[in-house]
Amino acid sequence: MFTIDAHLDLSMNAMEWNRDLRQPVSAIREREAGMKDKPDRGNGTVAFPELRKGNIGLVVATQIARYVAPDNALPGWHSPEQAWAQTQAQAAWYKAMEDAGEMVMIKEKADLEQHLALWNDGTPADHKPIGYILSLEGADSLITLDHLYIASARGLRAVGPAHYGPGRYANGTDATGHLNEDGRMLLKAMEELNMILDATHLCDDAFWDAMELFNGPVWASHNNCRALVDHNRQFSDEMIRALIAKGAVIGGALDAWMMVPGWVRGKSTPREMGCDLEKMLDHMDHICQLAGNTLHIGIGTDLDGAYGKEQSPYDLDTIADLQRLPDMLAKRGYGPEDIENIMHGNWTRFLKHAWK
Repeated sequence: MFTIDAHLDLSMNAMEWNRDLRQPVSAIREREAGMKDKPDRGNGTVAFPELRKGNIGLVVATQIARYVAPDNALPGWHSPEQAWAQTQAQAAWYKAMEDAGEMVMIKEKADLEQHLALWNDGTPADHKPIGYILSLEGADSLITLDHLYIASARGLRAVGPAHYGPGRYANGTDATGHLNEDGRMLLKAMEELNMILDATHLCDDAFWDAMELFNGPVWASHNNCRALVDHNRQFSDEMIRALIAKGAVIGGALDAWMMVPGWVRGKSTPREMGCDLEKMLDHMDHICQLAGNTLHIGIGTDLDGAYGKEQSPYDLDTIADLQRLPDMLAKRGYGPEDIENIMHGNWTRFLKHAWK
């Protein structure tokens, strides 16, 4: 079944992890054998051949570069200008992949419809370009609001104002605090540009500010449920209901610590924690029960988002294994239309409405 993944850090993997994503996952793992500079070396799950094998023809692909102040222990860049330069290097990689015929940028409704027709024409996906919608994860790299307009002209279509910790526009996971004035102006400019607000990673204070202030399209590209895993990275039921009221779609994430309670970073393993793909469906189920339908869930794996097989469901070897989900959903009683909604339909409906 044609599948959309609403959150992949492809350019980060290419530029910071130095992975040639045109190569199969097996070749990337082999080249990284023995490397110790990243905890997930040799454990990657995402590459273009596996996306095509899994019929994952459209993704939301990120730019990401966090600014960190001198007192911030998180990894990141020491000035907004450096962060901006990193995102532009990532953009250059996406353009290089377009020039190589590997990817194609999807910026408007006509692009989307043309790309969906190509991927659903009944021919093999072996050489089809993977469509990508460009999203900025964390707004720290926007030196000024003028840079948002520059990025929009270059194809940026979604922004998550925050990532981890304190941000220049909004605070994110493991931080607290309301939107500052720059954050409020950012939302106003995004609304003017008809950009999608990605509510993922907003701390609770900033989340509720955004729900009140922003009147444009809202999604949550990769988020799970606080009721199942109690952490501020997840959405509470009240937050999920607010997103549903906004017409949002929430993408189920596959980072193990977000899927099962009690995960200890660097110690827990997916198998010992019973973390399999069924746990992702538990989170999706929970959102469906709150919504009373299947219209607000999708897939946003975040696979290889600075982790690999060591922190992914134990029954997933590569991203191509997402094709196991339709049968798993059917066994839970989801009908054909519901399954299509989850695999691709909700994202495409959302985009067509946002870009009408």
